[in-house]
Amino acid sequence: MAEECISFNYAEYIIRKWEVGAAKLDTFSSLFLADRNEAYKLLEATIGLQHAMNHHVKLSTTSRKLVGAHDLMQIAMRRLRFEFYAMLSATRSNLDSESLNSQNRESERAVEDLKSVAECMIACGYAKECVSTYQIVRKSIVDETMYYLGIQRLRNSELRKMEWRNLETRIDTWLRAVKIAVQNLFYREKLICDAVFSSSEKVAEACFAAISRDAAADLFSFAESLCKCKKVLSPEKIFRLLDIYEVISDLWPDIELLFSDKLSSEVRSQAAVAQLKLGETVSAMLGQFEEAIRKETSPPPIGAGIHPLTRYVMNFLVVLGDYDAALSSILEDWSPANVRSPPTKNRFSSPASGGEADASAPEISRRLSWLIVILLCKLDGKTAEYDDVALSYLYLANNLNYVVSKVRSSNLGILIGEEWIGKHELNVKAYLTKYERIGWSDVISAATETPAGATAPAKVAESLELYYARFHETCGKQRSWVIPDPIIREDVKISLRKRILSGYRVLCKRINNKPEVIVRYTPQELDNYLSNLFQE
Repeated sequence: MAEECISFNYAEYIIRKWEVGAAKLDTFSSLFLADRNEAYKLLEATIGLQHAMNHHVKLSTTSRKLVGAHDLMQIAMRRLRFEFYAMLSATRSNLDSESLNSQNRESERAVEDLKSVAECMIACGYAKECVSTYQIVRKSIVDETMYYLGIQRLRNSELRKMEWRNLETRIDTWLRAVKIAVQNLFYREKLICDAVFSSSEKVAEACFAAISRDAAADLFSFAESLCKCKKVLSPEKIFRLLDIYEVISDLWPDIELLFSDKLSSEVRSQAAVAQLKLGETVSAMLGQFEEAIRKETSPPPIGAGIHPLTRYVMNFLVVLGDYDAALSSILEDWSPANVRSPPTKNRFSSPASGGEADASAPEISRRLSWLIVILLCKLDGKTAEYDDVALSYLYLANNLNYVVSKVRSSNLGILIGEEWIGKHELNVKAYLTKYERIGWSDVISAATETPAGATAPAKVAESLELYYARFHETCGKQRSWVIPDPIIREDVKISLRKRILSGYRVLCKRINNKPEVIVRYTPQELDNYLSNLFQE
């Protein structure tokens, strides 16, 4: 009894000494920040008071001593709540994640003091007041940080009214902010909660959920809302959605770890739903892209150059191939339910119009190669608008070569495979061979059919003029034809020299003994004509 009396009197002395009155709290200074030894005496006194109260409860629940102890406990809790608030407010810089992870002495001391106060208040039955104070301060810090990161909740109606450039700026802001929020802000708050409330896992979980729930909801609701915004739903915007999907995927292990408990599961579910909606939307946009290729109606270029559709589709697919991880995940979940067949092949179709990836290939490989199939079939169909068969084959060669070069020089090559590239390179050569054979057949035949030997000089001269006429006619017709790829262009010229000039050289040798026959062009002069062809 004497010991309990001494403990009670000591507790009363210490608690009364540091009592906060009715004045404004900001007129008081924090005891923990000013005199840490005195602060821990206050904690010791409060715990002593709690023990004394427990003793008196056993004796009598209505004793005047117990009533007085209860009043004294409220004074102590008022002071400790003030101390808790003051420390939380004053030690913000010591409670960032870097300081907590680097064994910074100031941070360790700040957490230790907060933990001591929290344990004391919880042990004395004032957990609600402790948690409330903690949540007020730390949630304000989270909300303030989110504000400076540029994250705020937007209604769907607000998103719909935004110009695309403003919406894109929001996306860029979000992409920067989400990494900081998850890996720094929420991570820090989780560390602090777990450290301060280490004596009660449930309290720590409740605090973290209360502090982070609204901010995290604002963060991930943006990603989900974008999928409902019509300004985003054109194929050209697919890459911004893939950026968001990719970031969420990269951060998913952190999200699962931070929001693993039941009270935070809502955040985890919202992030998962956002990612699911993004995947569904991306898959739908790929379908729109395929349909846009099918419906494209512009004519082929006059000189058999690269069709704008070819450039657009392949540039699109090259960038798409750089999102292989995100796209693979999406396509595994959202593979097309009913894939339409390619357009009907026409007279210029060849193996180039097929060539999908093997059925055993990953879904992303099959889908990307399928989109190329649709493009090649579309390009193939446009050849019907050419009156010249040779021009059609040159057009197919140019465009297929462009497709192959884009695949080879990008991540598409890895995704679609060397076998596909090799097969279509052979198709390019086959098209060029047909172009040369058909486009220059009259010239080649004129060289081989020109009479020689004992034939009359007039007949030889007539045949030679026929050769020149056919050569000039063919060159004139093809003067506007182009081969954009410089390597292919030189290969075609070399091949034509062999096909045309070699026969002409033989012809010139045959008529060397016929001075009456005038040879108007040397082989080199005809070579110069060929050299000027196919320039863009």
